[in-house]
Amino acid sequence: MPDSPDRTPRPFQVDLRGIVDLLSRSIYSGPQVYLRELLQNGVDAITARGALPGSPPGSIRITPAAGQDGELVFTDNGVGLTAAEVGELLATVGRSSKRDVLDLPRTDRLGQFGIGLLSCFMVSDDIRVLSRAAGGEPPVEWIGSADGTFTVRELDDDEALPEIGTQVRLRPRAGDGELTSPTAVLELATRYGAYLPVPVRVEMPGGEQTVSSEPLFAQPFTAPSPELMALGKELLGAEPLDAVPLHVPGTGTRGTAFVLPFAPSPGARQATRVYLRGMLLSERIDDLLPEWAFFARCVVDTTGLRPTASRESLIQDDALEETRAELGSALRRWVATMANRDPVRLSSFLGVHHLALRALVLHDDELAGFIVPWLPIETSNGQTTYRELLRGGAPLRFAETVDEFRQIAAIARPDSPVINGGYVYDADILRRLPDLIPGTVVETVTITDELASLDVPPLAERPAAQRLQARAEEALKDLDCTVLVRSFAPDTLPALHIADAGVLRRLQRQRAKEAGSGMWASILQRIDDAQNQQDAQHQQNGEGETVGAAGQLCLNWRNRLVRALADSDDELLLARTVRVVHVQALLAAHRPLRAVERASLTDALTDIVHLSAGLGADLGELPDAPGEN
Repeated sequence: MPDSPDRTPRPFQVDLRGIVDLLSRSIYSGPQVYLRELLQNGVDAITARGALPGSPPGSIRITPAAGQDGELVFTDNGVGLTAAEVGELLATVGRSSKRDVLDLPRTDRLGQFGIGLLSCFMVSDDIRVLSRAAGGEPPVEWIGSADGTFTVRELDDDEALPEIGTQVRLRPRAGDGELTSPTAVLELATRYGAYLPVPVRVEMPGGEQTVSSEPLFAQPFTAPSPELMALGKELLGAEPLDAVPLHVPGTGTRGTAFVLPFAPSPGARQATRVYLRGMLLSERIDDLLPEWAFFARCVVDTTGLRPTASRESLIQDDALEETRAELGSALRRWVATMANRDPVRLSSFLGVHHLALRALVLHDDELAGFIVPWLPIETSNGQTTYRELLRGGAPLRFAETVDEFRQIAAIARPDSPVINGGYVYDADILRRLPDLIPGTVVETVTITDELASLDVPPLAERPAAQRLQARAEEALKDLDCTVLVRSFAPDTLPALHIADAGVLRRLQRQRAKEAGSGMWASILQRIDDAQNQQDAQHQQNGEGETVGAAGQLCLNWRNRLVRALADSDDELLLARTVRVVHVQALLAAHRPLRAVERASLTDALTDIVHLSAGLGADLGELPDAPGEN
């Protein structure tokens, strides 16, 4: 029979160099995190000693490496380690923390994964640890090498640290000395340890510098101080629009959200700076805020959120979800507060971010529910908000395009305003309103609908109006523009130029033909010919109204200029005046003039000047107007 297999458990063989390479390439963002890991270990040790009676205030001191052969020295006055603890903690990958060995509460630890000290191998081939324990045990020395070996020995008093605590000594590897130099150490200590609960002192050539301070951003406030806004300016690169206090008691998270004073680029990701009990976790956490909160950048300190193994991001769990929801609620409250107390600031905020907010509203019901009422919107009565429009309870009427809105806005009644749905996302938002705000009625209006609702002249005056319509249409025959006479407000408006979508497309093709080359102009002409033939067929079949290829001029029977033209028997004066009114209506509708229309305006004004100078009604002395040869 074959020998039975050996089932004796055997330990894994760990290649320390491979572990260090894994740390530097796959877990940590770079070798600079070695100082963060030392700071975290130091704070853990100080916290552990703080649980003992009669412990002194904690402190951390860092002496950078001086010169090519210098040595970085990191010292804390924490609880210290015994010989047994040194072997257990420093040489066992995966051990969580000193707190586990000392059976201390896990809620306020920084280190969790027991691999922090190994990060020092990214800048040094040897790590020397000297420690004196708070329990009175003999002081010890632990030396670890990058080849995977270590030694532990007890020290004599003349070799040991004079006080309780731990000291880590690193001699930088050739080529990595920059990261342990005074300038780099001060920058890294400030970056990672600026808000630690213990003072961090760095020995610099010019004297000692303390880098730790109070986290101003984590203090409650009702109005942001100049110092807090200065921090926001440093974070954003520009003065923030506002600062919003953040507090999530359930996860011990406090901080400040700074509102961007500019619209971020479409590909920009959120960049929240997160501290874990005062230690910098990351400057670019992109999932702490809701996705819709693109307009804010935050700085927070937390005690209840859990970091990943690299301690450079957060674990996705219920605590993070709760925090994200609470931070979103704080930003929603800020918008509502501004709307009620500071509409000018709200207007500034929406003026900067309205386009991105409109885009997100189409896909994010949470954002839409609280932001849509405050979005600005253009109506025939001027600028307003959805909230103001909805207060009346009347149906919301909107035009699909800017061109159609401009035509309708000129004749819309003040008690029934029309919304401009032609700007980006506005029409889509209006269509969503009934789902977002139950009971809301939204209607699409067209210029054809509005024309059908205009009053015709009174019955007694209708023959005069029809005669004016025929005479005016004759005057514009060479411009291919038909005429309609209706009564509408305001009385001061003599005429409207009406163009549906088909007319607008035709006008665009004509402008393109004027500017284009022969082949392109020929293609556009064929399209025009086909469209004109189709329109003629529809008119023969009695489908739709007769509208000229260049649109329709709607004269206002209430306007005194139009009534004066109707009473005039001077055909020349009427023709020239109608041409001027036609061009005026085109300009009021924001339509570019064709070459033929520019010439028509010039000739009409020239003839009117000559007539007013008393040259008579006979144009024999004047240049022919277009079409009068």
